[in-house]
Amino acid sequence: MKFPTVSKSLATALLAAVIAVPALAAMTKLDNAKSTIVIVFKQMNVPVDAKFKKFTAAIDYDAAKPETSKASVEIELASFDLGDPEYNKEVLKKEWFNTAQFPKASFVSSSMKQGAAGKLDVHGKLTIKGKTTDVSFPMTVKKEGNSQIFDGNLPIKRLTFNIGEGEWKDTGMVADEVTIKFHVVTQ
Repeated sequence: MKFPTVSKSLATALLAAVIAVPALAAMTKLDNAKSTIVIVFKQMNVPVDAKFKKFTAAIDYDAAKPETSKASVEIELASFDLGDPEYNKEVLKKEWFNTAQFPKASFVSSSMKQGAAGKLDVHGKLTIKGKTTDVSFPMTVKKEGNSQIFDGNLPIKRLTFNIGEGEWKDTGMVADEVTIKFHVVTQ
């Protein structure tokens, strides 16, 4: 019986794939039941909290070498919950998140390094509504049993991402300043 010859590049690709599978399995797994992403903003100068119900996070964190760590988060914008079905439907529209054209927002880290007071300084790219910008924020990491907990606050300006177009650009009604608070628990 004669076996087909495999090219060197195909063999290399197959070997890389076989090696990569265990590496992906070692990456931490998101605990959805304990993780939250909350948005805090002011409407008519009154603080409002809302959350995203659906998101994924892939974090490869090494406490001994934080500079080698990586993180990415993807949020389903249609899962935004203001606590009222009518408001929830409104924010899906073109003027706000435009989920028909931009169903997801994402963050991808470009670097992490040890910062002040035991926090990590995280830098990366945030993409919302098709606009990408560089962001940075402090993040705490702690270990509890088999879990790692990542907490942080990322301040943004909503108008940078065209969130609130037309009449909603007026920051007297809804403030431009928004804080994304995250509590991500991995196993």
